[in-house]
Amino acid sequence: MAQQRIFSGVKPTGHLTLGNYLGAMRQWAQEDQYRADALFCVVDLHALTVDHDPARVRRLTRQAATLLMATGLDPETCTLFVQSHVDEHTRLAYLMECTATDGEMRRMIQYKEKAARERERGGSVRLSLLTYPALMAADILAYGTDEVPVGEDQTQHVELTRDLAVRFNQRYGHTFVVPRATNPKVAARVMDLQDPMSKMGKSHARTAGIVYLLDEPEVVRKKVMRAVTDAASDVVYDRAERPGVANLLDVLAACTGRDPRGLAEEYDSYGALKKDTAEAVVEMLRPVQERHGELAADPSYVDGVLRAGAERARTMARPRVDAAYRAVGLLG
Repeated sequence: MAQQRIFSGVKPTGHLTLGNYLGAMRQWAQEDQYRADALFCVVDLHALTVDHDPARVRRLTRQAATLLMATGLDPETCTLFVQSHVDEHTRLAYLMECTATDGEMRRMIQYKEKAARERERGGSVRLSLLTYPALMAADILAYGTDEVPVGEDQTQHVELTRDLAVRFNQRYGHTFVVPRATNPKVAARVMDLQDPMSKMGKSHARTAGIVYLLDEPEVVRKKVMRAVTDAASDVVYDRAERPGVANLLDVLAACTGRDPRGLAEEYDSYGALKKDTAEAVVEMLRPVQERHGELAADPSYVDGVLRAGAERARTMARPRVDAAYRAVGLLG
């Protein structure tokens, strides 16, 4: 039986967070790269769907790639590359736009939410925000991907990708593998420490509740110690009624490999829980930050890894994308 192929990516729209690490990157490094033919991509083209500073996108793209290696992705084991370095992504994206419908794109939750926010301000959004799920589908389908490890917020986009693959195959002949989404087993959704009903997002304007992977230890401690809890004083794991405390317990459980409900029974004050959670996060991030420092000091090595990864990715993607072009009636 052929080895399963995994594809996943990270968008350089902000500094990577504890949520990115616990929700995805750690599993990529510790499990996914070893159990499958795995590709991991910094999806820089997706960062262009909103207002952006070009220099910042370049800087964050390099930082994201460096952090992916710092968390344990091994370029000898997996394929690590930058999306814009492989033209097959944009070539296939147009075919996906020709396969998708306007209604499908407008039903995407992220588009609806962002477009509504902009309309409230009297503004509008870029067309690419509407169509980027077609590019995301191309990212996945170009490689014959079997499995896409994603957070819950991206599952809808993978479902669309499945629909597009099936529709394309039915219309033009079997061309694409129909992928499936898989969610991480633990801490799939780390919440903002100041707003535990919202995901810890790297693009948020308010940063007091967001722990970034490169935050200094004292900054991490300060953010965790100031985390929102609730009026009650007992430590109980209840995501619905006590989301702030539950979020701290989820983070501590993910750092220590423990069960959050069992951990709750060991604490009789928020202060002790916060202190232990802060120290667990600091210790977990320490080797990542040390390795990031080493890699950041050798940018030519990072560039070489990305060049080699793009070449490998291109070799994998080109035959399938060429076949898709022929299938829809374009001259080869």
